[in-house]
Order: sequence, then structure tokens, then C-alpha cells
Amino acid sequence: MKALRTWLLLCLLAFVGLQLFFVLRVASMAWLAPESTSFERSQIWQIVQRTQRLPWRQDWKNLNDISKHLQRAVIASEDDVFASHSGIRWDAVEKAWDKNSKAQARADRLAQHRPDKPAPQAKVVGGSTITQQLAKNLFLSGERNLLRKGQEMLLTQMLEVLLPKRRILEIYLNSVEWGEGVFGAEAAAQHYFRKSAAQLNAWEAARLAVMLPRPRYFEKLPSSPYLAERAEVIVGRMNSAVLP
Repeated sequence: MKALRTWLLLCLLAFVGLQLFFVLRVASMAWLAPESTSFERSQIWQIVQRTQRLPWRQDWKNLNDISKHLQRAVIASEDDVFASHSGIRWDAVEKAWDKNSKAQARADRLAQHRPDKPAPQAKVVGGSTITQQLAKNLFLSGERNLLRKGQEMLLTQMLEVLLPKRRILEIYLNSVEWGEGVFGAEAAAQHYFRKSAAQLNAWEAARLAVMLPRPRYFEKLPSSPYLAERAEVIVGRMNSAVLP
């Protein structure tokens, strides 16, 4: 029993120590830009293993040097109440959980009817805000489980408490993936349109915003009808997007 208590105490101390580390790291981002994120490092490592080369396009820009069109487009596409929420949209989390549960149930039923074939994978739907996406990309792995989701929510609250919304958006736009080895708004603008992020017009910004959920997929399909149609929808929503 004593050994169990000691083990639990050590686990608790390790957890508290890890959270203090995250608090200090997040607090430092108020004035220091992260050199790289956990997601960037994992993606680059995968590319190096596959291709034996190191493609990494990233060029940090202050938020004032990133087109307001792109800021509005990303908010309209990814998180339309970014400026007003406290980090987590519980209604969106609940809807995503419900959709994922139904999708898994359908996949399980299909697997029962077709036992001779590989079990289908249920498509996982996210309900993440921009702050949650940033928390995940900065510090966490890509695995999906309740423990990782819990840590993501703690990190989200740290970001919201310790950093202003403009800084959160600035870090997000400078670190989010926009293609294989392409990270951040400036790299994306140069890669797709041969211009700086400050010069992006509304249509270009909308196309980049639409790519965000699946950037490597759309990088290979630049003429995708869905990409063009969805970009038109985002252009129509951009004027109502509230910037922090």
C-alpha cells in the first residue's frame, strides 16, 4: 500500500511539473516566437525518412504583415467566433463527439456484415477552435485518446489566459501547415502565389483558408472544384469575421 501511495505521489508530481513547464513555455511566447512546433518536427521527420531531404519553408511575420484578408478568411473558415470564445466551444465538441460516435457505430455494423473484409475506419470529425489547434500543434502528438484530449484542453486554457487573442492568431498563422514542408502564411503565400502574405487578396486568402483541414491533399489538387466552390463561400463570409 505504501508503494502504491509513493507511486501515485510521483505521478502527481510529474503531472504538476509538466503543467508548470507548459505554463512557462506558453508565457514565454508572449514575446518569443516558437522556433518550431511538435507537429512541424513530426512532419519534417516523416518527410526526411521518406525522401532523404529536408524541405522546410517557414518565415515568421508579425500579424500586421499578414493580409487582413487571410486573417478574416481563416477565422471565417476555421473558427468564426474566435474573437469572443474562451478557447473551447463546448457545443462544437458535443456535436463532433456525436458525429464520431455515429460514424464509429456505422463502421462497426458494416464490419459485422462483412467479416471477411478489413474493418472500415470511421472518419473522425473535429470540433476544435483555432486555440485548440494551436495547443495541439505546439506541444502534442497526433494520436487521439482521452488523455491527450484532456491535455489539449488544459493547454488551450493556458494559451487563452496567458496570451492575447492577437498573439494566438499570430502564432497560429505562422506555424500552421499549408503543404508538405510548408508552414506559416508567408511560406504559403510564396509557395502558391509567388507573393508575400501581406499582398494576398480576398480570393487567394480564401483558397488558403479552405486548404487548412487537408493541406497536403489540396496541394496535389490545386484545380479541385470543391476548393474553388468553398473558397467562394468563405469570401462571402469574410466581411462578417471579427478580428481580435
